[in-house]
Amino acid sequence: MGTTFASPGVELRAGIRSQSIRIDFLFRGVRCREALKLSHTKQNIAYAIRRRGEVLNAIERGTFVYSEFFPDSPRVHVFESDDESDKPRVQKHNETVGQLLRDYLQIADRNLARSSANCYRDVANTHLFPRWGEAVAGDVTSKELRLWIGGLTAKRKTIQLILTPLRNAFEQAVCDGILESSPLDNIKLKKILAREQLASDFEADPFDIDEIEAILTSCDREGEHNMFEFAFTTGMRPSEYIALTWGAVNFVKHDIAVQGAFVDGEAKKTGKTDASLRRIDMRHGAYEALLAQQKHTKLAGQHVFLNPVTREQWDGDKQIRCRWRRILLAAGVRYRNPYQTRHTFASSLLMLGANPLYVATQMGHRDTTMVTRHYGKWIGTGLDRDKRERLLRMFIQRDDKRRDEFPVFA
Repeated sequence: MGTTFASPGVELRAGIRSQSIRIDFLFRGVRCREALKLSHTKQNIAYAIRRRGEVLNAIERGTFVYSEFFPDSPRVHVFESDDESDKPRVQKHNETVGQLLRDYLQIADRNLARSSANCYRDVANTHLFPRWGEAVAGDVTSKELRLWIGGLTAKRKTIQLILTPLRNAFEQAVCDGILESSPLDNIKLKKILAREQLASDFEADPFDIDEIEAILTSCDREGEHNMFEFAFTTGMRPSEYIALTWGAVNFVKHDIAVQGAFVDGEAKKTGKTDASLRRIDMRHGAYEALLAQQKHTKLAGQHVFLNPVTREQWDGDKQIRCRWRRILLAAGVRYRNPYQTRHTFASSLLMLGANPLYVATQMGHRDTTMVTRHYGKWIGTGLDRDKRERLLRMFIQRDDKRRDEFPVFA
């Protein structure tokens, strides 16, 4: 027995011997719930969702007649009575979008990872509160939202992020009976945004061996040199290598276990994806970095890499980006963010001749889709002899049994 939600405003109700689907909507300021005597099959649930949509559309057009949709409902008498005293009083909701957002953000703080909740709060403060904070939620129209979205200049992925807390706030308001429907329901970004906004702007921009060596030489703190050499030769995300503990390093089996991440001051035992928790083969560059790092943090027995200035754990990638920018400036290397060390790892292995499926598993991907999509142009491109030898010195495996993983080029 109990109730679950199939979608906003559509409830699946189960009794001891029967099931029903109840749809929830506002009509003339009154919250109405009407049960459909249907079992919980996919077809019936889809029908109930469509039926609720038809009700909302009719209400919005002003053509909704209660008896035509729910002839057996006792509310027919209430809404279609000739006696005005029988008709319900309109309940006016004056909640602002800002109030809805604040309510939703409180829920996000409780239910989401800290990084996600912080991201939504930043988005709301930057984009949503300034434009919609004082607007009465019930007065916001789809047309107003379309015009506003059409004026945003960001790419589709960023706009989707901006809209997520607003969409969730509206949907919560529908469930709470504050709104009849969400004004975002019928908005499709592909029909609003320009073609160039819909296209992804992501492009891997890895460092070559000359740039890698210049960056490592320009590190004036050994702890940072070790961390970035490790990042280049493992492909770990910044959130993963700042969470790395010495217990995850196995010098006997020549591998490193990714056991979680550290994001926005929060330790997480899960990865970005299900495949993110993985074992990475130890390469010479990572081995050298770990050996050099032992004297700094090994005795403490916890995190491998600490902030060399504070001697405390890095609290996120913002601190790292600050140091990284200074190092690249000193090295005379064109700026790319620290995440590009991960892309450098993938492209370097592929240029050396590694199997794309193997590279995918080392990166924490389920298959080769991401590898071929983002790094395909580096597969089989090869290197001139000098650069290949320098790259091999960093990326050759510590396990003698795997030293022949790369093909030998004449």
